[in-house]
Amino acid sequence: MEYERKYKEQKPVVAVCYDFDKTLSPDDMQAQGYIQDVGYDVKKFWQESNRLALDNNMDTNLAYMYKMVEEAEGNLVLTKAALAEYGAKVQLFDGVKEWFSRIRKYGEQHNVIVEHYIISSGLKEMIDGTEMARNKEFERIYASSLYFNDRGVAKWPAQAINYTNKTQFLFRIEKGVLDPNDPGVNDYYRPEDIRVPFRNIVYIGDSDTDIPCMKLVNTYGGHSIGVFDPNTNDKSKVFKMLKSNRIKYFVPAVYTEDSPLDKLMKAIIRKTAAYEVLENIYAADKKEADPEYPL
Repeated sequence: MEYERKYKEQKPVVAVCYDFDKTLSPDDMQAQGYIQDVGYDVKKFWQESNRLALDNNMDTNLAYMYKMVEEAEGNLVLTKAALAEYGAKVQLFDGVKEWFSRIRKYGEQHNVIVEHYIISSGLKEMIDGTEMARNKEFERIYASSLYFNDRGVAKWPAQAINYTNKTQFLFRIEKGVLDPNDPGVNDYYRPEDIRVPFRNIVYIGDSDTDIPCMKLVNTYGGHSIGVFDPNTNDKSKVFKMLKSNRIKYFVPAVYTEDSPLDKLMKAIIRKTAAYEVLENIYAADKKEADPEYPL
């Protein structure tokens, strides 16, 4: 089977990767309509979901998806369209809807390709319903998802994205091997063939579930950003992550123009543009000194 892949560009690529719940949205997406519509108290739903996982040595994301399917029976028909409708109603932090295109245009002004990726334990079918996904703002959405039968009804978890396997998608983005089933992610790539070096990857998240990705990005010279809810101004999680070297920066989850996050992202883009110019000069010098050096 042939998979569609991306290859190194003439211009540098900055890949901005986002968690979703409590990073782009103030609350869990399931708690913004779905849980209430199946007759559950939000707190009780998560308690029962977590107990299901604990009692059965089960991944917590598989547990919540199983419970979503189970509780839908007799209450609503759980189709992709229904889940997309819930996604369309998900509340977003200020400026999120306009953020992606604005940052991409800023990159273009500085000769940098900016791509946006979602890496989330939330539900893909709900994220697909957001205005940003409908406008194709995301290069890829990596998220937990459901299997739908031939009548279009959700029956079983299909993909579970948890805090540890999130990291595989950073390697996929790095190499341009974007299909989740493409085994080429394990292939060796020469440094000069890497499409998005880790130094050009930005990861934005809010909590412990993002730590493996944040640590990986930090370790390899990228940019990990912790965000906190501007409505509560609770910085305890980002303080903890910074002290343990999980993140480099923290800002409120405000995505409007001239916000601290906006200024930080633009500084990263400018730094990338300057750094890649120097890398290209270095590579050209190596080629001249050693004609066998591969470019």
